[in-house]
Amino acid sequence: MFLIKNIPQVSVVLPVYNEKHYIAQAIKSILNQSYTDYEIIVVDDGSTDGTRQTLECYSNKINYIYQRNQGSAAARNRGIEAAKGDLIAFLDADDFFNSPDKLSQQVTYFNQDFELGSVHTGWQLVDIHGKGISDIHPWEYAPKLDLETWLKWKPVLTSTMMVRRSWLVSVGGFDAALRQCHDVDLVLRLAIEGCKFEWLREIAVAYRLHKGNTTANSRQQGQYAIVVLDKFFARDDLPVSICQIEPEVRYHTLVWVAWYQYYHGNYKGMAEYLRDSLKYTPYWRGETIADWVSKFTLFSSDRNHEIDFLYLSELPEWQNLVRGKKA
Repeated sequence: MFLIKNIPQVSVVLPVYNEKHYIAQAIKSILNQSYTDYEIIVVDDGSTDGTRQTLECYSNKINYIYQRNQGSAAARNRGIEAAKGDLIAFLDADDFFNSPDKLSQQVTYFNQDFELGSVHTGWQLVDIHGKGISDIHPWEYAPKLDLETWLKWKPVLTSTMMVRRSWLVSVGGFDAALRQCHDVDLVLRLAIEGCKFEWLREIAVAYRLHKGNTTANSRQQGQYAIVVLDKFFARDDLPVSICQIEPEVRYHTLVWVAWYQYYHGNYKGMAEYLRDSLKYTPYWRGETIADWVSKFTLFSSDRNHEIDFLYLSELPEWQNLVRGKKA
């Protein structure tokens, strides 16, 4: 007589690097899900802060894997390799599911449409204590998840994703060479290969803003955002329609990266990226500057951050840029 081992439908992959203060909340948010046919795979990417000890009390509830530090993309790939489920959900150690039905609702979408490759949710920005800052409803500005939308808006947060394992395997998982923005790179590669995406129009994930965020390194974030675009537009299999929007995509991305530098106080970087955006702008110079201000306002509103336009206008970096002077 052979015993049939239960194989979960969903594998939740949770990479962690020095997040002992947050990881318990992340795991509890999985254990509190109404859906129970899952496994939890925690990939410790070389933590040195006692994360391993923090996880000992969950040893009978998780599959713990330790590896030397290689970055979160490599850690996620290790989790995908170990996963038994047909569906892979991701959760960063400093984030948490803030809806108990997150997994069940996403699984329902997959069970109803076997051609569906990936389901994404909205998210809530929270502070270091988990207190809500603002809700992000990306489907309001990006209702159709196709290649053009991913390129123009990049409405992706890894912790909201649930993807068929077969799709992740077919595109080779995350690009481990990218220390940041590998989630954007992944959805672009999935989209170009024909993956079908859908929104679960619910705020189901809490994304914690704190100094330890990988994305808080604004300089690296900007560099990798451009690297991802360079990698994508270097492909020789892009549709003509996608090639034609490259200037628009690069302009919008550079302005977003510039805002991100501004938000983190890197004003020199802000000016450099805005100056680069002039190569791709579809507007006259005065219209372009007005568009920068408009987009800075839009991006800041997502984080309940009010721009001090007087302060911005008096920055030497901004004044030199507006006057057309070199840095």
